[in-house]
Amino acid sequence: MDNKDFLTEIELPNRKLAYYSLPRLSDNLSFDLECMPYSLRILLENLIRNFDNKIVNEELIKKFIFNKTEKFEIPFRPSRVILQDFTGVPCVADLAAMRDIVSKLGGNTESINPLVPVDLVIDHSVQVDYFREENSLSLNTKLEFERNQERYSFLRWAQEAFTNFRAVPPGNGIVHQVNLEYLAKLVRKINKDNTEVCIPDTLVGTDSHTTMINGISVLGWGV
Repeated sequence: MDNKDFLTEIELPNRKLAYYSLPRLSDNLSFDLECMPYSLRILLENLIRNFDNKIVNEELIKKFIFNKTEKFEIPFRPSRVILQDFTGVPCVADLAAMRDIVSKLGGNTESINPLVPVDLVIDHSVQVDYFREENSLSLNTKLEFERNQERYSFLRWAQEAFTNFRAVPPGNGIVHQVNLEYLAKLVRKINKDNTEVCIPDTLVGTDSHTTMINGISVLGWGV
C-alpha cells in the first residue's frame, strides 16, 4: 500500500488541490464506505494521510476498517491544537525548557517547535475592576496587561520564537467562541510533498468545551 495511490487532484480555475480519496480506498480494499460513520471516515483519512508503514501500516488500516469487536488504539494526528490560558501557558513553558536543554547540549534550538498549528486563547484572566462605563473593557484589559506583564512578555516572545504557535490576547472573546467563529476552517490546507492537500479540520484542546466544535462538523476532543 502507498498512500499516494489515493491522492486525488481537483482542478480549479487558478490552481490544483488534492485530497486523499476514501472511495478509492474502499475500491482497493473492498469495503462499503457508506456503512462507515462520518466520524470514523475522518479518522480513516487521518490514518491514510499519515501512512508511513511503521507507526501506521496496512495491517492497522485494515484492522480499523474490518475489526468490529476488538478494542485497540490508533495514532491520531490532529490538524491543530487549541490551548486555554490555565493549561496552555505551562505547555509553552515546557517548549521553552526543551529549547534551553537543546541549547546547553549545543543543538539547534529552532528544531523545537509544535508539529501542528497551536493557538493559545487567553480568556480566563480579565478581572472586572471597571463597570458601567463606556470604556470598561479597554480599562480592564489594560489593567490585565499591567498585572501580568511578565506572563504576556513570555507569550509574545513565544509567538515570535516558535513556528506553528500564536496567542490570542485577552479581550477577544472566550475560547469557545474564538474556536468556533475564528479558528475553525472545516477544511484545512497543508503542504505535503510539495502538493497542496485539503484535509478535514480536526483538533484536540485543553478546554472542557472543546467538543462544542463537533456542532459544526469539526471532529474535536478535549484532553
